[in-house]
Formats: sequence, structure tokens, C-alpha cells
Amino acid sequence: MDAAEQGSAGDGPQFLDRVVAAATGFAELVSIAMGDKLGWYRALADAGSAGLTVNELAQNTATNPRYAQEWLEQQAVAGLLSASRHPEDGAPDDQGVTIRFSLPSGAAAALVDEDSLDNLAPMVRMLMAGLANFPELMAAYRNGGGVPWSVVGDEARDSQARGNKAWFETRLGTALASVGDVHAILARPGARILDLGAGYGWSTLALAKAYPGAVVVGIDIDEPSILRAREHARERGMAGQVSFHHADAAGWQDPGSADAVFIFEALHDMPFPVSVLQSIRRMVKPDGVVVVMDEAVADAFDPPGDELERLMYAYSLLICLPDSLSTPGSVGTGTVMRPSTLERYALDAGFSRVAKLPIEDFSVFRFYRLYL
Repeated sequence: MDAAEQGSAGDGPQFLDRVVAAATGFAELVSIAMGDKLGWYRALADAGSAGLTVNELAQNTATNPRYAQEWLEQQAVAGLLSASRHPEDGAPDDQGVTIRFSLPSGAAAALVDEDSLDNLAPMVRMLMAGLANFPELMAAYRNGGGVPWSVVGDEARDSQARGNKAWFETRLGTALASVGDVHAILARPGARILDLGAGYGWSTLALAKAYPGAVVVGIDIDEPSILRAREHARERGMAGQVSFHHADAAGWQDPGSADAVFIFEALHDMPFPVSVLQSIRRMVKPDGVVVVMDEAVADAFDPPGDELERLMYAYSLLICLPDSLSTPGSVGTGTVMRPSTLERYALDAGFSRVAKLPIEDFSVFRFYRLYL
């Protein structure tokens, strides 16, 4: 065996370890989704450092004790929960031991607190939403077509909204205020701001909160999302400042009316991004601003990629690309929209150039300004 063959053979165990680690990680990902959906993590967070026994967790969440036991033990073995043994009063040392399970430090912020910028439970639930339609995905991968957002369903809608909500509510206004020329346009008295692909409306409401003198309009092609967005506006007493419309952004007719147009993490999903950007170019005033926020992926395909690249390709395989390709004729961008791809779309739509805005550390996103 020569040196090249030895090197290849030596890589075998490492590759096997890589696949086993991926399989274990997948199984634990599923268990995290279970704990989130069944309310088990929230019950453990409410219990604090005292933790819960198997029976207490089952009682507090109206779930089956035997399944609760298996899940708690699995979580402890995986290192996701802490387990402590407590001898019962008066019992012999080898009998009557009670095991209490609790969340370790930092786990509540990552798995329970929906106002936390570190909450990762929506990421897990989003991936599971894609897997829920695995037979339909395989049919599309073989024959073409796709799996539309309407089929992926509320699990995906809820997960995406939960994942972005805290960032929009706590950081969006500050981020935009840090870019002087953009802020000046948004702060105009009576400024009209459009939010295309508004989803559940968290970005729209955040814009309205940051710029209370503006009139803010959210638009989305997904009617269930728009209905939820209207509910959120009413709940916050903002229905007078914010309105939501069920419409296709590419066909929105309101030329020269907008001081600012935003697309938050939605352009890569749109089957006809150039048409949407052409529509935006007609909507915005000559002295207005157009901002696109999308995933902060690498500038070019250069494998192996980092964890962000790997995660974004996972989203693309399971959700974003199949959703986009469910529309006949779609360009099929996928989640991994490189800066050069966005620039090409913008130039084809008639914009003069695209520049990255100096907004850093905003979750996994990058902000671009499209110039008329």
C-alpha cells in the first residue's frame, strides 16, 4: 500500500466517526424539539435549581410518566440536563433514592426564554418542520416541483417568527439608527415604510416602534401569517400606525409612495426576486432607501464551510429551496444567497449598486442597501 492509499484508509475511521456524531446530533435535535413542544423545558425552568422528578414533570405538563422518564434520562445522558440523587429521609443508603432533573446554567436562555437573543429552540423546530414533509420532499427532489410554505405549515411559520422576534424587538431600531443616512430617511415626519415578506409582523411592528412618526405597511403572500400579524398589531395597540396586507410583493401597485422599503430574510425565498425588486424600485421615492436583510453567508462557495454555512444549507435543503421551487419558473435561489447573487438580482432590476451596511452582530444576518 502506497502513501496515498494509506492516507485514504486512515481517513475511514474519522469519516465513520463524523457520520456517527451527525446521527447522534440528529437524535438529540429531535429530543430538543420534543422537550420544547411538550413544555418540558419550560416546566424545568420554572422549577429552577430544585429541579423536578419524573412524576413531577409528568404531572406539571399533563404528559405520560414513562415517556417523561425516558426523555429525562436521555437528556441527562446527552449532557443537556443535570441529574442529582437525593436519598429519601429514613431510607437505607441503597434504597429510596430520588433523582431530580434540572436545567444547567444557560439552558433556559437557549431553550425557553422567547425574549432571549440566544434562544435556539426555534432553529430546531424549523428543521423538524422541514422533515415533517419528507415524502413530499423526496418526490420533489426526484421529479421537480417543490413543497410550498402552505404545506410546511404553522410549525415553520411559528418557528421562523419565534426565532426573529427578540432580535427585531430589541435590536432592529438601534441597528438602523446607527446608520445615519438610513435613519434620517426613516425619521422623516410621516415617512411611509413598506415591509415586504412581513410574516407574523414582528419586523413591521419593530419599525413602527422605532419610528413612531411613520406609517408602516407590512405585506406578505402568506395569508395565515398576515392574519397573525394583524392580531399582534391589535394586541399591542398599534393597528392605527401599522397595517398588514395579503398580497404579492411583485404586483404591489403604489408607485413613488414609499420613503423606505425593507425585505427581512425573505428575498431568497421569493421565486421571482428580480420582479419583486423591480416593483420595489417603482415603489420607492427617488430620495428613499431600500434595505435587504438576509443570511450572512460566505461571499463565495469555498468548502468546507463553517457552521453557519452548514446550517443554512440544511434550511435550504429542507424548506427554502423546495418552497421556492414549488412555483413554476422560479429561479430557485435557496437560503444561501451570496452577496454576488443579490447584486446580480439588484442590477437586473435596475438598481445602480449594492453595499453592505455597517450593522454587525445582528443574529446570523447581514444588511444590504440597494441604491437607485
